[in-house]
Amino acid sequence: MAARSPVIVVGAGPVGLVAALGLARQGIPVIVLEAEDGLTHDLRAGTFHPPTLEMMAPLGLTDPLLAMGIRVPLWQMRDRRAGIVAQFDLGLLAHDTPYPFRLHCEQHKLTPVARDLLALLPRTEIRFGCRLVDVAQNADGVVATVETPDGPAEIAGSYLIGADGGRSAARKALDITFEGFTWPERFLVVSTRYDLAPHGFTENAYVADPDEWVALFKMPDTGPPGLWRLAIPTDTALPEEVVLSDDFVEARMQGFLPRPERYEIAYKSIYRVHQRVARTFRAGRCLLAGDAAHVNNPLGAMGLNSGIHDAVNLSAKLGALWRGERGDAALDHYDRQRRLIAVDYVQAITIRNKRLLEERDDAVRAARLDELRRTAADPRLAHEFLLKSSMIASVHQADAIA
Repeated sequence: MAARSPVIVVGAGPVGLVAALGLARQGIPVIVLEAEDGLTHDLRAGTFHPPTLEMMAPLGLTDPLLAMGIRVPLWQMRDRRAGIVAQFDLGLLAHDTPYPFRLHCEQHKLTPVARDLLALLPRTEIRFGCRLVDVAQNADGVVATVETPDGPAEIAGSYLIGADGGRSAARKALDITFEGFTWPERFLVVSTRYDLAPHGFTENAYVADPDEWVALFKMPDTGPPGLWRLAIPTDTALPEEVVLSDDFVEARMQGFLPRPERYEIAYKSIYRVHQRVARTFRAGRCLLAGDAAHVNNPLGAMGLNSGIHDAVNLSAKLGALWRGERGDAALDHYDRQRRLIAVDYVQAITIRNKRLLEERDDAVRAARLDELRRTAADPRLAHEFLLKSSMIASVHQADAIA
C-alpha cells in the first residue's frame, strides 16, 4: 500500500462504529463521517443473536450490552386462533455458543459504548454533521467529498466503508444498484408498558394471522419493568396520521389482547419495509456493509445482526490487507461471503418468516404450523432449527465460502 491514509467509514450507526472499532483495535487509523449532528436514537432494531455477541466480545462491546439488556432464552410461535404452536429454548445451543439466548437491547445503547471505546484508541476520529456527497478513487486511495457546517470539504482515505443505512449516500455515489422489492404494507410499531408475560407470552413471540399478524419483543427501555414492543402490518391506503392516532393504535392493541383499560403507549411509529441487496458489496477501494448493502423485514431479527457480521468480517479482512498478510483479493472474498449470506440466508429466511405469519390458505398455514410443532417437539430437529434462526449456521456457511 503506497499510503497510510485512514480508512473512511461513512455512518456512525452500529455497523459503522463496529467496523471502525474493529479496524482501530488493529492499529488502523479511522475517520467516521456522520451526517447527523450526533448519534441517532433509533428504536427499531434491538435483538442480538448469539454469534453477534461472540463477535462483539473481543471488541469490548458484549459485556456492557449484557449489563443493559434482557436475556431471552425462550421464544414462541403462536397462531391468533390456535394459541401457542411451538416454543423453542435456545438453551439447546449451550454447546454451540457461550451465549445461548437472544439479547434484547435497543441498538441506540450500543452506539455510545462503541463511540466511547473508539475514542480511547489512537488515530480515530468521528466527524458529526459531515454529509457524504461524492466519492472518487484511484489505485492509491479514495477521496470523499462532504458537506459540513463550514462548507464543502474533501477527505482523503485509503479505503471507504459505506455503512450509512438503507438510503446510503455511499452506495448512490458509487452507482451500485439496490436490487429487490418493497412490501406492500407498512409496519406499525407500538411500545406499551403493559406486561404481557402473565398472559403466557415469552419475551419474544410471533403470532400468525392472515389479517393481522403480530411480532412482539420485550425491551429493557430505561430499566424495569421495560416495554413490550409490537410490530403489526397496516394498510398503506390509510393516511399516516390515522395509523398513528390514539384510537387506531388502541383498536389494534385491543384486537391483539382485549382488556378493560386502555393501553399505555410509550412509543409508536410506522415505516415501510424493504427486501433489497446491493448488486455488489465492493467497488474498487469502496465497500458496503449493513443496511447500505442489504435490507430485510424484521421478522427473525436478522438485519442488525447481519450488518454487524459484515462489519466484523470486513474489518478483519482489511486488517489482513493493511498488514500485508493478504492481497487485494481479500475484499472480493468479503463480497462473496457476505453478499451470498445476504441473498441465500437473510433474505430467504426473513421472507419465509413473513409469509408464514400472513399465510391466507388454511391448509398451507396448518401444514406449516404442524411442521413447527414437530420440530419443537424433537430435540434434534429443534437444535438444527435454532442453529439457523440464531444465525450460527449463517456464520458457518459464510466461513465455508472460499
